[in-house]
This record gives sequence, structure tokens and C-alpha cells, in this order.
Amino acid sequence: MKEYKQLFFKDIQSPVGEIRLVATGEGLTAILWEGEDYQRTKLPVPERDDANPILLQTELQLAEYFEKKRTTFDIPLDYYGTDFQMSVWNALLTIPYGATKTYGDIARLLGDIKTVRAVGGALNKNPISIIVPCHRVVGTSGKLVGFAGGLRNKSLLLDLESSLRTPMLF
Repeated sequence: MKEYKQLFFKDIQSPVGEIRLVATGEGLTAILWEGEDYQRTKLPVPERDDANPILLQTELQLAEYFEKKRTTFDIPLDYYGTDFQMSVWNALLTIPYGATKTYGDIARLLGDIKTVRAVGGALNKNPISIIVPCHRVVGTSGKLVGFAGGLRNKSLLLDLESSLRTPMLF
């Protein structure tokens, strides 16, 4: 795992509550839920910087997403995790807007269905909610399960995307 660089944050209001954007000078590192501390993502405490260009770009793109004017993000990412976590988070980036996959789908995509529980653990540690779309991962039955931002917010995000949602991909 790489060492943390200097981190900066900006808090913004959104339809899923206040969220904290965290970035290095090179990319977005985290989107944290209202009231969340840094234990889940194991990030050091960042310094406030409301003028950080990456944080401003993220704020703009998230606003467009919540207004249904954006379906993809092009923000540079600079996240931290184990090699396995990074492979899971990168797999999440392949799930199209409006689509869902199961934990098993992600494990199969990574080449080993036996890693399905480890996939769930990596999703729980996903530091960049919404943009690295763990909300698009559902249980085998299609039921909403496990989400750091709470199932209410997961449902809200999926409903937001539902106008273009496609059936579950396998």
C-alpha cells in the first residue's frame, strides 16, 4: 500500500446529506458520508481547502450528477488500499450508470467466485462512494444490501439513475 500524501477536504451539501470530499494534489481520495469519521477508510485527518481545484471539480461534477446532467465522471482518482481492494474498486468503475451487478459478478470479473466475501469487504472500505459506484452492487436477489452511506442513500442513488437503469448485468 502506498503512503498517504497531504490531504485536503471540502464539505458540500447534497441530496444524500452533507458529504466530505477529500483529495491530494493529484486526485480525489475519498467521499465521506455525513458524520463519518476516518476509521472506515483509514485516512489521516485532512486540512480544509475550499479552493482545491480537484475538490472544486468534484463538487461541480457531483452537482451535475445529482441534477441528472452527468452519467460519468472524469475526475482524477488517487485512492489508497490493498492490491485486492484496488482491483475491486477499479472493477466498480466498469459498472455503467443505471446498471447493477452482484457481489458474485464482481468476484467472477476478478477471476475467482470464491472471493465474493472479500469483494464485500473491499466494497465496505471503498473510499470514493458515488464516483466509484459501490451503490450499484446489490445482493444476488437484487435486494439492496450493505452500503457505508446507509441503504436509504443507496436507494436514493439507484433511484436517481433509474431513468436510464438497465437490467442487472451478469
